[in-house]
Amino acid sequence: MRAIRFHALTVLVSASLVAGCTAVGPEYRAPALPAHVGETPTGLKEGRSPAYSPAPLPAHWWQLYADPQLDELVEEALKVNTDLRVAAANLERMRAVVNEARARAGVETSLDGGASVGETSNLGIGSPAGMHATLDAGIGISYELNVVGRIRRTIEAAQADADAQSAAYDLARITVAANVVGAYSDACAAGARIAVATRSVDLQRQSLALTERGMRAGLYTPLDATRSRALLAQLEAAVPPLESSRKAALYSLAVLLGRAPGDYPAQLDECAVIPAVRQSLPIGDGAALIRRRPDIREAERALAAATARVGIATADLYPSVSLGGSLGTTSRSVEGLVDSSAFRFSVGPLISWSFPNRNVARARIAQSDATARAALARFDGSVLSALREAETALGTYARDLEENAKLKVGLDESRKAAALQSRMTRGGLTSSLELLDAERSLASAEAALAVSNATIAADRVRLFLALGGGWETPSAGPDGGS
Repeated sequence: MRAIRFHALTVLVSASLVAGCTAVGPEYRAPALPAHVGETPTGLKEGRSPAYSPAPLPAHWWQLYADPQLDELVEEALKVNTDLRVAAANLERMRAVVNEARARAGVETSLDGGASVGETSNLGIGSPAGMHATLDAGIGISYELNVVGRIRRTIEAAQADADAQSAAYDLARITVAANVVGAYSDACAAGARIAVATRSVDLQRQSLALTERGMRAGLYTPLDATRSRALLAQLEAAVPPLESSRKAALYSLAVLLGRAPGDYPAQLDECAVIPAVRQSLPIGDGAALIRRRPDIREAERALAAATARVGIATADLYPSVSLGGSLGTTSRSVEGLVDSSAFRFSVGPLISWSFPNRNVARARIAQSDATARAALARFDGSVLSALREAETALGTYARDLEENAKLKVGLDESRKAAALQSRMTRGGLTSSLELLDAERSLASAEAALAVSNATIAADRVRLFLALGGGWETPSAGPDGGS
């Protein structure tokens, strides 16, 4: 009989070990790209403009601005930004979850002991044995066999979750870099617009002074002076909002650097030159974009985790098998615990099976399968959204560059007109008021170009963010890896 039991145990253990080489549930494979994206040319349609270069996007794209101060600000933010600290902590937590899942696949030990007091019943026959104490101590060891791949799927899901969190960290990194460049550009763009607005106010004040003198001399009417004062008020009113915009950008920059809002770099109070890239922007191709974007990688890893959880749910249809043993001793006295007759031991498999709740298990499988399908849809959506964002940003930047070029032509013509008007005024052919009108037209052209330059600066940042660069660095993860 004992031989039969030993043979049955051997068969069971052997079958479990063989089965452990497989895992229930679907095997994960990277999904195909949606909407036949992978079957089309990899070039970005809007990237054919002369404004772009097919060269790969550099990892530290902000260095294309050739602005050492901007480089320092970005690097500082990547070290201390609070959003990055949150993302780093979340990544560390997920890596700890992976370690826990791997540790659970190992041997588990337990130590127990206890004491109890009771009375032996004689079921009404004879005299009771009386109260007595029982002491018990033991140690156990167990190892769960990976019969249907439950442990393997659990580790796969945990690792995929950690990979998704790593991608989320990379996404936070490029967002911080883009926000720093954006805040820096906004502050300097507001400074440039303030300089132009201040120039317009000064010119209008001169014009008002001439108009008032002309009115006293009978050359102009009081209505002319009223209109001139109204225009001056309108021009002066444009300055405070620009000052507010500059301060808001500087406060945002300070917080991105992990500082108090008022602790922004003081030198930026005087910045009036918008940072620019003096070359065609390197954008790579669509295939590189899909590989580079962290949000796409995060969605793909989330899909892998959801697929693994289908296998975890499927494993509930099968029994779990553990190999284990225990050694203990039981006695009514402390001295008796070490007596050979008090020792006990056991070894063998332990089979547990949630039966007959198979309907519950199948419902959980259906839930996990639906979650996986939703994850696939999110992956498809992330790919299409990434391409849409890139195409939109490329198109917007190129069109705004065209507008900017035309505004530069208009500014050049306004400068020529103002110079000609100045020579005519010096020659006595026109009045000083006509010269001021020409100079106001020049100031308006400068203001329009300043607005366009600010728009292009913002477009450029949005484009780099859409291209998804800026996380590819050895320090991309909190422990030195992504």
